[in-house]
Amino acid sequence: MKVKPFYDPATFTLTYVVHDETTGDAVIIDPVLDYEPGASKTSTKSVDEVTDYVKSQNLRVHYVLETHAHADHLSSSQILKSRLGAEVAIGGRIVEVQRIFRTFFDLELSADGRQFDRLLADGEVIDAGALRIEVLATPGHTPACVSFKVEDAVFTGDALFIEDYGTGRTDFPGGSADELYTSVHERLYALPDETRVFTGHDYQPGGRPMRYETTIGASKQTNIQLRAETNRADYVKLRTTRDATLSAPKLLLPSVQVNIAAGHMPDQHANGRRYLHIPITAPPELDLQLRPAAVKQAS
Repeated sequence: MKVKPFYDPATFTLTYVVHDETTGDAVIIDPVLDYEPGASKTSTKSVDEVTDYVKSQNLRVHYVLETHAHADHLSSSQILKSRLGAEVAIGGRIVEVQRIFRTFFDLELSADGRQFDRLLADGEVIDAGALRIEVLATPGHTPACVSFKVEDAVFTGDALFIEDYGTGRTDFPGGSADELYTSVHERLYALPDETRVFTGHDYQPGGRPMRYETTIGASKQTNIQLRAETNRADYVKLRTTRDATLSAPKLLLPSVQVNIAAGHMPDQHANGRRYLHIPITAPPELDLQLRPAAVKQAS
């Protein structure tokens, strides 16, 4: 099995093409669609690089696998589905995330997961040709987070990062530091120490070179937030305290709307354009002042 990483420095995101070198059977994990928020414009530079690699290696991609509905980048899963014929799959608890954000954004969205080709259950095994992929539920960052175990490797998304950065944040709606402790400490750390860990992001703390791979053993011994010896209460306190200091991801609002819909863009309006919903918290004075003014002007 070969793991080919693709790094997007704009969002610190890692996309992986995992493939059997003999048969060419492959899956793609967490692909990026480039998005420039100022102009609200997408581009396909990142997904083109992945596509070019797949074609250069004559790979047959069975699935595009999402570890969760990302809040920091848009998914290019639908583009890859169109180009390569792959199915798009995500953890079955995505329906919980859809229900939360359907209300938050006031979206007309079916919150039953139908936007995805396949919803995955904990412990389920995906056969992608010669590749055998085990689904591990690892909620906490979001309710729907899963990790994918392939041979001696596990792809942890935002649950577990390189040991000098720690674990994922848990302050998004439906997130839970207590659940993430269970996911990492009881589930991922139960894997053999030699298991290779491929992370969903690398934020390069201290300006060090980018890293995308560690091991379960190294994480258990040296992860700065959650080691094998770390107790639940200490971790929950540390994680929640840190989360309280964090700003929202820059692409949170566009990313979540697109990603809970499996990478589908909003429908076109009559003018041919697509629109995202951007909620705003306005000062109470605006409501009090504008309503009488509007009534007076109308009269």
